[in-house]
Amino acid sequence: MGKVYIVGAGPGDPELITIKALKCIQQADVILYDRLVNKELLDHSKSFVELVYCGKSPNNHTWKQETINQLLIKYASSGKIVTRLKGGDPFIFGRGGEEAEILAKNGIQYEIVPGITAGIAAPAYAGIPVTHRDVSSSFAVVTGHKNNGEPKDIDWESLANGVDTLAIYMGIKNLPYICRQLIKHHRNPHTPVAIIHKGTTSNQQTITGTLLTIVDKMKKATIRNPSMIVVGEVVHFHEKLSQFTEQPPTPNVHEAFV
Repeated sequence: MGKVYIVGAGPGDPELITIKALKCIQQADVILYDRLVNKELLDHSKSFVELVYCGKSPNNHTWKQETINQLLIKYASSGKIVTRLKGGDPFIFGRGGEEAEILAKNGIQYEIVPGITAGIAAPAYAGIPVTHRDVSSSFAVVTGHKNNGEPKDIDWESLANGVDTLAIYMGIKNLPYICRQLIKHHRNPHTPVAIIHKGTTSNQQTITGTLLTIVDKMKKATIRNPSMIVVGEVVHFHEKLSQFTEQPPTPNVHEAFV
């Protein structure tokens, strides 16, 4: 019987991977990797490793999750060391919990290797601390997408009134809905918002606005997925603390956002 390592590859910058995650790549017989994994990390694998792409993009999934689950069971049952490589952290909107559950149910040995998540790293690279003693003593990670589209079953009232900073994943398509919900539940319409596209990479781009203006700004730029949305007063630190000179988004009012 083999073993499955469910590994977080970090948010994009290959240098942000952990030592333990790197060892899992180096030792694997099979690597099943996702779309947002930096492909440079695969260069550290063995020369005879089997690479299986399992990428998911909006409305385009290479493999269904059930198929990925069965592949993990198949390879591990044949005695392989399997690394399931995921962008960010596997337990933060990475379906790592679902895969671990299936492995446990089938008696497959597995280990979770946490990774740096984009909800913290992308804002940090844009000069935005998700907490700050003066303006933010709490933050929440929120999904901006559900299987049925808009995340209507989220407690927007609690998020609007009880959390200082929101880090919203996969929310570009539903950003108009998200902004409306936060304003509807009495979040100040002038609350700062940042969208960080391809955070921690050399192609990182950041736009800022407010709950009232950010949707229009997003539509006028080439900002799309993968992007992290940050809502809260901490966004004001972007101009002061940003450590990189980013290329400004190219205006393109005709390009659809997804």
